[in-house]
Amino acid sequence: MTTVRRFAQRGFALALTALLFTISTPAQTPEAKPEITSLLGVKHFANADEKGEIPAAEQKLAADPKNIDLVIALGRAQANVWRYNDAIATYTRGIQLAPNDARLYRHRGHRYISTRQFDKAVGDMSRAAKLNDKDFDIWYHLALAHYLKGQFAKAADAYERCRQVAEADTTDKRDDSVIAVSDWLCMTYRRMNKPAEAAKVLERITPEMKVKENKSYFDRLLFYKGLKKEEELVNVEKATDLEIATVGYGLGNWHLYNGNRAKAEEIFRKIVSGKYWPAFGFIAAEAELARAKR
Repeated sequence: MTTVRRFAQRGFALALTALLFTISTPAQTPEAKPEITSLLGVKHFANADEKGEIPAAEQKLAADPKNIDLVIALGRAQANVWRYNDAIATYTRGIQLAPNDARLYRHRGHRYISTRQFDKAVGDMSRAAKLNDKDFDIWYHLALAHYLKGQFAKAADAYERCRQVAEADTTDKRDDSVIAVSDWLCMTYRRMNKPAEAAKVLERITPEMKVKENKSYFDRLLFYKGLKKEEELVNVEKATDLEIATVGYGLGNWHLYNGNRAKAEEIFRKIVSGKYWPAFGFIAAEAELARAKR
């Protein structure tokens, strides 16, 4: 082999290596820039799509671009790795295709909550509720958006509608749904200084309820009823960031409406020092601390 030929092959190999590196190394990864800046000015980031869910969902949608189920599937794949702004853009494209599909407004509204855009969340959930007033998730997230804005009366109205939908459920998900909405509704009434209404909500909650998914909410409700002690709710040393956010917010809120603001804010600060920034309890704790600064 001549020297010229060896150099030519070496040059081709180097060029190929450089090309492969360029292809396999994106100019910008989800972690390269913050997904959101929180209400407290903290930057939070998306996760890596290690399972490749997003390109798989994109490929399916590309083959059938007007399929709304596939649009929603892509938005969910993006949301699974906390790429909420991409999910919002995906649902927006879906709304352009199907402007009367309540699911798209519900999903986008949920992600507006994740990105702390509460006014837009209220707008989307209100639109979704007009299109489908029998959907638990629509009323649940509409109420939450109002709650996070500190609009407790509006939140209570939406949570009551949500509870009606939950009670009408004839599946095995009924107790879980009733537990989830009852927890937030109880907290809402306490923030409105309506302890009698909150107590009425608690009457429906019994230790015999069949809970599968919402054990953290269930434990909080049993605590409010006096059937669990504070120290039984969460083991901070062993709990995940999600558990701390979920249980911790209810506990902090309990201290807040019982007059111990210092303890409440201590718990809220503990929550927002964690990493599970999309959790509703995390967002609520963040909103409380942001309002306290005003």
